[in-house]
Amino acid sequence: MASSFSRRDVLRTGAAGGLGIAIAGSIDAISGPAYAEAVQNGVARAAGYGPVVADPKKVLALPKGFKYQIVAQAGVTTLESGEPTPSDADGTGFFHTGNGGVLVQNHEIGGDEPYGVPALEGLVYDEGGRGGTTNIVVDRNGKRVRQYVSLAGTVQNCAGGVTPWNTWLTCEETEVRAGGDLTKDHGYVFEVDPFDKDANKNPVPLKFLGRYAHEAVAVNPRNSEIYLTEDASTPNGLYFRWTPPRNFRPGKGALRKLALGKDGDKAGTLETMTCYKGSKHVADLSEATQPGTKYKVKWVEVPDRDAKTVSVRKQLGDDKVTRSRKLEGQWWGDGGVYFVSSYARHDDGSVNEHDGQVWFYDPESETVTLKTIFGVNPDPEQDTDYDGPDNITVSPYGGLILAEDGEGVQHLVGVTEKGSPYPMARNDLNDSEFAGVVFSNDGKFLFAAIQTPGYTFSITGPWSKHDDHGPGRDDHDDRDHGRD
Repeated sequence: MASSFSRRDVLRTGAAGGLGIAIAGSIDAISGPAYAEAVQNGVARAAGYGPVVADPKKVLALPKGFKYQIVAQAGVTTLESGEPTPSDADGTGFFHTGNGGVLVQNHEIGGDEPYGVPALEGLVYDEGGRGGTTNIVVDRNGKRVRQYVSLAGTVQNCAGGVTPWNTWLTCEETEVRAGGDLTKDHGYVFEVDPFDKDANKNPVPLKFLGRYAHEAVAVNPRNSEIYLTEDASTPNGLYFRWTPPRNFRPGKGALRKLALGKDGDKAGTLETMTCYKGSKHVADLSEATQPGTKYKVKWVEVPDRDAKTVSVRKQLGDDKVTRSRKLEGQWWGDGGVYFVSSYARHDDGSVNEHDGQVWFYDPESETVTLKTIFGVNPDPEQDTDYDGPDNITVSPYGGLILAEDGEGVQHLVGVTEKGSPYPMARNDLNDSEFAGVVFSNDGKFLFAAIQTPGYTFSITGPWSKHDDHGPGRDDHDDRDHGRD
């Protein structure tokens, strides 16, 4: 079925596992104008923490009782080496310490952004690259202590993922080769240590994970398999799995050691996902339009993972793989991986149109299930509508938090375990995307960024596990947003 549902005012989940509990009723009864009217008239109660309240400083709107502080700001705050905080904050991981934590933050810098990642000696992969990562140390109150470079000389560090051994895998969303200012090929994954500065010296690309437009990774804590999304088009991208070699022993430094070993570029096995509905091959994830749709997963080995002559996604025919437009963020949770397809259109080769799918891959059953779908947005300027999920994290209070990267008004969108959407934040500054959404280990703080002009926030408030009948907290008149 094509786009008979609307982009931002449809958000539903299907049956089974983690996020998915079947929802009955019409589309408008779930969200959109009819749902909003039912909430207003007392027929239904909104999920989440209530509506967001406009920010007097016109930066970040939050529900009543929540507040934010600015942790970093591109070009304004400074690194411990003296340079300004780099531009374009993106995917971010949080790592707990005894008195706070460390954020490892990507900087999606590819060219002329105003503030590049400084090329500090020993931390540079390619002198021609301006992207990389910085580590932001925060105290137990979510306040910034210091920020420093942890990787430089890379390109378009978009998303990534945390590992079970407490490191960050940062992904280059590019396939650019050496030439011009660049002295090396790009399109790799790098490992960053949040605590040990020396461990980040002399960066090593993990070439065994492939060279393509990487978006995000997730790691299976049981067997160290790594799952990877590709954000690419013409043709659309693929979903990958890397299986480590038999003698692999996970831990800090293990991936680097593997990459530097004999035939390290080919260590383990890199495969791409192909899906089936019964015996029917599914060529495109946009074929699924109903939450609860489940496909059987098989894996096909990538012939040339370093894409020496042909892009990885072009090496296998459409009859061998399952593609998706805009494969974006992902996060491990509920025994599997939630991953996002941000949107799909007929003119990009997609079978059906949508403005966001959230899938769940179950490695035990080898299935993927469509959990949430956003219809095509009729009016991107409507504050009640949501679209274009990008970065994603699993909430310790149940469900997911999605970072919008769509048209018009931008939000952090919560989705309850029963599938109801709710606003967690709204960008009152501009129409730039949200990114870098991640909770602290204790669940006290939600960290997120507005990519342009480059704010990173810590958000706190009356968090609670809530259901589709409301937030389950005491209502009060605390409207202070703690503007910093």
